Amino acid sequence: MRHKVAGRKLGRTTSHRIAMTRNMASSLIEHERIVTTIQKAKTVKPFVEKLVTLSKDPTVHHRRLAFARLRNREAVEKLFGVLGPRFKERPGGYCRILKLNKPRLGDNGQRAVLEFVERTPKEDEVVEAEAAE
Repeated sequence: MRHKVAGRKLGRTTSHRIAMTRNMASSLIEHERIVTTIQKAKTVKPFVEKLVTLSKDPTVHHRRLAFARLRNREAVEKLFGVLGPRFKERPGGYCRILKLNKPRLGDNGQRAVLEFVERTPKEDEVVEAEAAE
């Protein structure tokens, strides 16, 4: 039993897990919605929410902290240019995890959608058009 063992290892080495978290966070910031497994989504969600909280106060220090964690210049620019102002008045809870019914092919893993709570209107129209088809 895993009593008092904190954190998810996800069957990866530490460096692989850190790189995967950074890549998934960058993808979430860039696309504002990603499809992944439930376990990975639960790992990435707090990481991204802390970055969004940093971006609400756009100082140079916070930009450098965000870049140190993400290592992706475009993601940091969007984080501070778009997402920070969007969630300025929101006290927390910037992301949500929606479980998908159909499991992943190959290993039958539970899939989930990790997305921001508030999205841009253009992306909402595209998602509604896909759902209608």
